[in-house]
Amino acid sequence: MILSYDENNIFAKLLRNEIPSIRVYEDENTVVFMDTMPQGIGHTLVIPRKPSRNLLDATPEILVTITKVVQKIAKATQKAFAADGITVMQFNEAASGQTVYHLHFHIIPRFDGIPLQHHADKIADKAELEKSAEKIRTALKII
Repeated sequence: MILSYDENNIFAKLLRNEIPSIRVYEDENTVVFMDTMPQGIGHTLVIPRKPSRNLLDATPEILVTITKVVQKIAKATQKAFAADGITVMQFNEAASGQTVYHLHFHIIPRFDGIPLQHHADKIADKAELEKSAEKIRTALKII
């Protein structure tokens, strides 16, 4: 069963600029911003501008568009942090761990020997998030 999209979810509000975000990249179809409760340095989120609860109700066009941006940001993030790898995660409905019901992909730089952290329980320092965002923005210019 596919549930309906909630126009008042936190990412819909972010897209309407009703709440602040540290944006890394955006185009006519997608927005990329820093996760404010990151699981590691450089943790970003990629979302489509068009409403979509998750992968299960997204149109093929949204999926093609967002996947291209996910790859672009993953490459830039790996370069920006000299990461050994990149974790890309995407959840669908509560049973899978989805907590915000707007399609989104997590991109997290990974380093050998360092386990993935749990989501932080408090909002990260804005200055540190901005530093990470700037590193990714810079890497985007050279990839």
